[in-house]
Amino acid sequence: MSEQPAICEHSYAEELRVAALHAARSAADLLRSTFRTSVNAEHKTNTHDLVTEIDRRSQQIITESLLTTVPSSWVLGEEKISAHSGQQTPGSVQWIVDPIDGTSNFVHGIAFFCISIAAAIDGQLVAAVIIDPISGDEFTANLDTALLNDVQLNPAMRPAQSQANLMTDYPGAESLERDGELALQLFGQWIQDFATVRRKVSAALALAHVAAGWCDATIGFDTKVWDVAAGAHLVRMAHGTFRGLSFGHADLADHECPGFIAQGPGADYPSLDRAAQHIHQLRTRGTAEEV
Repeated sequence: MSEQPAICEHSYAEELRVAALHAARSAADLLRSTFRTSVNAEHKTNTHDLVTEIDRRSQQIITESLLTTVPSSWVLGEEKISAHSGQQTPGSVQWIVDPIDGTSNFVHGIAFFCISIAAAIDGQLVAAVIIDPISGDEFTANLDTALLNDVQLNPAMRPAQSQANLMTDYPGAESLERDGELALQLFGQWIQDFATVRRKVSAALALAHVAAGWCDATIGFDTKVWDVAAGAHLVRMAHGTFRGLSFGHADLADHECPGFIAQGPGADYPSLDRAAQHIHQLRTRGTAEEV
């Protein structure tokens, strides 16, 4: 791979897209071959937060591929692995990796999970790859465009809120405990405001579906950077919008925030903005206005 320029040029972003795609493809075969087989799952933070040996093996494969292709880069991944993750220096490429986003779906035989890889330089996202190993769909982006299976994504303008479909994993068990009755009220309001509300348990793949125009919007709270970084870049390169919800952490880039709203081109869904305001009030002031 060519030397990294001081400021990321579009040609270099394209090289990073190709490197991430190669790494993700290398791990996709593992996920396909082990899906709906006997896989032992462990609990991380609670019974809803699962990890498997396949997660770790997938991240090992991805990490080794990325660091071989871009030796000066470093990897921020969801899972702890033994491989050296590279060296973090100013101007170096940061890979943000989720080896299986939607592990719960993977474990339970539900075909909605993905591999997610983003490339960032000094906090700026410059390339992204999300692969759905079961469908074979490959979502990628550089600094010029977003692609699905090498075809440019150019989704149509999104419908009005009452005709739109929303994907969200909120509220999960932790957020329900944290936000209490407000969480159920917000979810109920979305059911009234949108044509459909779907819970898919993979923020990355939901964002990819927004980029493709298959889903009109998605909203998330209590997310991690590896859940959303690649999807955030895809949505923006497909002419949609991605807004991080920082809840008072002003120093965070949008893809690093603990919450987000992503919408397709032209979408304007006030119900999501109101929900973000309620959660912000509750989590920064300890109170929330009536929904």
